[in-house]
Amino acid sequence: MLLRHRDFTLLWCGEIAGKFGASVTGIAMPLTAITVLHADTLEVGVLAAAAWLPWLLIGLPVGAWVDRWPRRPVMLASAGFSTALFAAVPVLAHTGVLSIGVLLAAAFLGGVAAVFFQTAYTAYLPGILTPEDQAEGNAKLHGSASAAQLAGRGAGGLTAHAAGTVNALLVNSATFAASAACLAAIRHREPARPRTTRPRGALAAEVREGLTLVFRDPWLRTLALFSTASNVALIGLQTLQVVFLVRTVGLDERTVGLLIAATGAGGIAGAFAARRAATRLGTARASLVFELGVGSLTLLTPLTTAGWGLVWFAAGGFATSAGVVAGNVVKAGFHQAYCPPALLGRIGASTAFLNYGIIPVGALLAGTLGTALGPRTAVWITAAGVPATALILWFSPLRTVRDLPTRNPTPAPA
Repeated sequence: MLLRHRDFTLLWCGEIAGKFGASVTGIAMPLTAITVLHADTLEVGVLAAAAWLPWLLIGLPVGAWVDRWPRRPVMLASAGFSTALFAAVPVLAHTGVLSIGVLLAAAFLGGVAAVFFQTAYTAYLPGILTPEDQAEGNAKLHGSASAAQLAGRGAGGLTAHAAGTVNALLVNSATFAASAACLAAIRHREPARPRTTRPRGALAAEVREGLTLVFRDPWLRTLALFSTASNVALIGLQTLQVVFLVRTVGLDERTVGLLIAATGAGGIAGAFAARRAATRLGTARASLVFELGVGSLTLLTPLTTAGWGLVWFAAGGFATSAGVVAGNVVKAGFHQAYCPPALLGRIGASTAFLNYGIIPVGALLAGTLGTALGPRTAVWITAAGVPATALILWFSPLRTVRDLPTRNPTPAPA
C-alpha cells in the first residue's frame, strides 16, 4: 500500500538516487586516488576518514538545528550542494589541478552535506508515515538502499573502467540532482514551529539533552555503543577493500566494482528478512542473530584469492551486508517507535555522532594497519572485529528479552 503513498514514494526514489550516487563515489574516489594519483594505503585511509569527519565535528549541533528547522528544506539544500560539489571534481581534474588535497576537500565537504541530509531525513520520515506503516517503510527504504548500493558499486567499477575513474563522479552529481527533484515534488509540509527566543547557551543545552537521553537509557546506550564499536571494524574493512582487491588479489577496476556489487546483494536479502525474523523471533533476538550470527561469516573475506578464490570475498561480503542491513532495519524501527518525535533529531544526531564520529578513527587505523602489516593481515583484523563487537549485544539486556521496547517513558519536551 505504501507504493500508493505519493510523498513516501518520492522520498523513497530520492533516497535510492542518493544512495546509488554515493556508492558510485565510494568506488570512484579510492580508485581515482590509487590509479590516477598513485596514493598509498595510508592516504586511501585518510580519504575515507575525511568523508566521515564532519559527523565528529558538527554532528551534535546539526541534530539540535534540525529539531528547530523544517527538515525538507535542509535535505533540498544538502542535495543541491552535493550536486555542484561532485560535478566540480571532474572539471578540476580536466584542468590539471586534481590532487589528493582536492579529493580530501571534496570528501570532507560531501560529508558535511551528508550530515545535514541524513539527520533531517531520519527525523522527517516519521512525519509522513503513520506508526503502523513505519516498519514497512523502513524495510523498503533499507532494502532499496542496498539495491541502489549494489547497482552503484557495479556501475562505479564499470564507469571507471569505460570512461575513467574521475568521470564516474559525474554520476554522483546527476543522482543528487535527481534526489533534489524528488524532494522538491513532495507535498507534505511540516507544521510551522513557533518562534521562540532562546537564551545564550541554548544550543549547548539541547546537545547535552540529546546525549543525556542516549546515555541514561539502557536500550539506546547499548545500541549506540555497539554501533560505534562495530563501525570501527566495518569502515576499516570497507577502507581496505579496494586496496586489497587491486594490489593484493590483482583485480582491475571493472572486476572490483562487480565483485563489491555482488556483496551488496546481501543487503537486499537482509532488508527483506528483517521484518519476518523480527516477527518470528522478536526484535531483540533477531538483532542478535543478524549482528552476531550472520556477522561471523565476515571472516570468510580475508580468504580471498584470484580465480575461484573470489567466492570467499563474495560470500563474506554478502553475509556482512545482510547482517548489517537487517540489524539496521530493526534498529530504525525501534528508534522511531521508542523516541519522542520532538527529540528524534537530537537523539538521532547523538547516536550518529557516536556511530559515525568514530569512523574516521576506523579508516585511519585501517590505513595504518594496511601500511604496517600489509592489506591481507589488516583485512583479517578488521573482519574479526565485526563479530567481536557484536558481543556487546550479547552481554546486554537484549539477551534477556524477546522484543525491544516500543515506548520510551521519557516525556517529550513541552
